[in-house]
Amino acid sequence: MPYLIDGHNLIPKLGLSLRALDDELELIGVLQEFCRLNRRRTEVYFDGAPPGQDGSRKLGSVDAHFVRQGMTADEAIRRRLKKLGRAARNWTVVSSDHQVQAEAQAVHALVLSSEEFARQLKQNPGGRSDDFKADRELRPEEVDEWLKVFKGGDRDPGHD
Repeated sequence: MPYLIDGHNLIPKLGLSLRALDDELELIGVLQEFCRLNRRRTEVYFDGAPPGQDGSRKLGSVDAHFVRQGMTADEAIRRRLKKLGRAARNWTVVSSDHQVQAEAQAVHALVLSSEEFARQLKQNPGGRSDDFKADRELRPEEVDEWLKVFKGGDRDPGHD
């Protein structure tokens, strides 16, 4: 079952900081590992993307959606659920927003709070520790690839 995730809801629940410049990248790394270990697909939504940084990027099994300023991740998730139609029942929505949870339940999607999903990630049988940051250090070439992505260069790191 694939996931629709409100990224900024989940970041602090994993012990990551929303103040960190690379908070979104750290979460994407955690989700990539989760997807790899569990053979799942994930769409994660981050709101507040500045002009020129908004848009979607496919990063392995993770589709990262950077929602433009003036629109929220909650709105983007609700739109995605509407677009999925009856297929929404095959998805899990991860959000702590009660309105998003209610709308997801209304279309028969499975709903997990960000707290519950974070607990599941931390207990992953793939051996992840509670300290995701220490568990997943980026190699220098990965940092370079991510810098290209966020400077508007390569839209799909690792797929040159």
